[in-house]
Amino acid sequence: MDVAGNGVDGLDLAQGQAYDAAVVDIMLPRLDGLSLVSALRRAGVRTPVLFLSARHSVDDRVKGLQTGGDDYLTKPFAFPELLARVQALTRRGQVAQAPTELTFADLRLDRLTRRVERAGVAIELRPREFALLEYLMLHPGKVLSKAMIVSHVWDYSFDTGTNAVDVLVYRLREKIDKEFDPKLLQTVRGVGYVLKGE
Repeated sequence: MDVAGNGVDGLDLAQGQAYDAAVVDIMLPRLDGLSLVSALRRAGVRTPVLFLSARHSVDDRVKGLQTGGDDYLTKPFAFPELLARVQALTRRGQVAQAPTELTFADLRLDRLTRRVERAGVAIELRPREFALLEYLMLHPGKVLSKAMIVSHVWDYSFDTGTNAVDVLVYRLREKIDKEFDPKLLQTVRGVGYVLKGE
């Protein structure tokens, strides 16, 4: 996550690298949020944008959406609502951008038919096992923390103090790694889990 204190810096960041989503305050100094997002859209940047504003009128919300915003949240707001809206935007962006078939080593996942196979052998996964594998395959080589897994597979209100993530990883590992080599689902102690070849 990167933070910009003004619209000019925000525009530079958003044009310089890809982000899953952007939260943009309309009343930014130096370059307001509407102008920032308008410039991004003209430059072909399709990052999903959630506008924040103290303006409550329908006209203001419509203007934000017409400028290129994907959602609009008025202040004051509850943090769980902000988090839920950002999660919805990132999921929407992943569905739109990611290919329907994901591959890693000899592991293949079809997001449309929900079919998974490794080395040509079909593997049956439960819905949360599938969601976890899909998340790992969308971010190969990236260590995913338990909190990141919880927000993707469950939701923001899930109790991260339970061992549910460890149990889910164990079940997935039994299905995709136990009978195969190399082992792809690896633990990074104290950090999280990563899908990578040895």
